[in-house]
Amino acid sequence: LGVTGLGAATAVIGTAMPGLRPGPAMAGDIGDRVVLATWPNYHDEANFEAFTEATGAHVQVNVFGSNEEMLAKLQAGATGWDVYVPTNYTITTYVSEDLIEPLDTSRLPNYDAAAYDSRYAEAGSVDGKLYAVPKNWGSTGFVVNTDQLKGAPTPSSWKEFFDLTQGDLSGGTIVHDYQLTTIGNALKYFGYSFNSVDEGELADAEKLLIDSKPHLFAISSDIQPPVRNGDATLAMAWSGDGKQLNTDMPAVMYILGKEGGELWSDYYAIPKGAPHMDAAYALINFMLDPAVNTKEVLAHGYPTADAKTTAMLPAELQNDPILYPAQELLDALEFGAAVTLTDPNRAELMARFKSA
Repeated sequence: LGVTGLGAATAVIGTAMPGLRPGPAMAGDIGDRVVLATWPNYHDEANFEAFTEATGAHVQVNVFGSNEEMLAKLQAGATGWDVYVPTNYTITTYVSEDLIEPLDTSRLPNYDAAAYDSRYAEAGSVDGKLYAVPKNWGSTGFVVNTDQLKGAPTPSSWKEFFDLTQGDLSGGTIVHDYQLTTIGNALKYFGYSFNSVDEGELADAEKLLIDSKPHLFAISSDIQPPVRNGDATLAMAWSGDGKQLNTDMPAVMYILGKEGGELWSDYYAIPKGAPHMDAAYALINFMLDPAVNTKEVLAHGYPTADAKTTAMLPAELQNDPILYPAQELLDALEFGAAVTLTDPNRAELMARFKSA
C-alpha cells in the first residue's frame, strides 16, 4: 500500500466501517500463527495486522508464482500451509489427489453462498461438496508503458505483444513464470485456444516463445518492480497488477488482447492436514467479512464475486474498465481448463522454454 494510490481509498474505508472484531470463528485459542500460501501483490497487509490483533495469531505469508508450483509443493508434502489460494481450474485435481479439505461452513459464518456470482463461485464445489470459497476474479492481459513505446502504436493484441518483443521493444518484455498464461497467451498469437493441448499447436507456441526468449527482460510472475523502475516496458499481467500500476503510473495501460486470453477466479481453501486448522478457519472467515474484503479490493484492484463487498466499493471502482472490462472483451476470454495443470506436453514445453 505504500506504493499504490489505492491505499488512500483503503484508509478512508477503514475508518468508515465497523471495527474488524473477532467473530464466533475466532473465539478461543487458535494458536499463535496461520500460514497462508498466496499470490504476489494480493492482500492488504493491514488486514493481516487486524487479524493478529483480534486473535493473537500471526499471519505468515508464502508467495508463489504459478498453480503448478503450488501443486508440486502440496504433492511433495509437509508444506506447513494452513490456507492457500488456488485458481478455479485446479480444484478438481486437488480433490482427486486428496490434497484439499472439504469445508465445514458452520465454521465460516461470514460465508453467504447466495451473495456470490455463480460464475466465479461454482468451481469451489466438486460432486456437490464445498472445498473452496471465492476470493477474487480477474483477467489475464498485458501492461505496456506508453511512454516507452519508441513511436510504436499501443499494442492491442497478443500478436502485437510478441512482435514488439522481438522488434522495437526487444529487451523490455516480461512473461510469466507460469505455463498456463505464458503458453496460453502464445497460443492466442495464432488464434488457438488458450487451453490447447494439441501437439501441433503447442509446437507453434513453443517456437514463438523460444524465438522470443533472447528478447525478454525476465520470466517472472512478479512484474511490478521492473515495470515501476522502467526496466520493463511490456509485461504479461493479471488485471490487479494492471490496476495497481495504472493507478500509480497512468502511462502504464492494461490491455486485454483482442484475440482473447484468460478469465479466472481464485479461492480460499485448506490443504489436507493443515497444522493449524482452527486458525485456518478463523482467517478465511475473517477475510470473507465484506468490510475486510472491501479493504482487500481497494488494496489489490481485483473484483470480488461477493455482491455485499461490491456494494461497498466506491462508484469509480464499480465502473472501472480494468476491474470490469467491456462485455465484448470478456466474451473472448476462457476459464483455464483442468487438463492444462497436469498435461505433460505443456509442462515439458515450459521447461524447455525456460532452459533455452
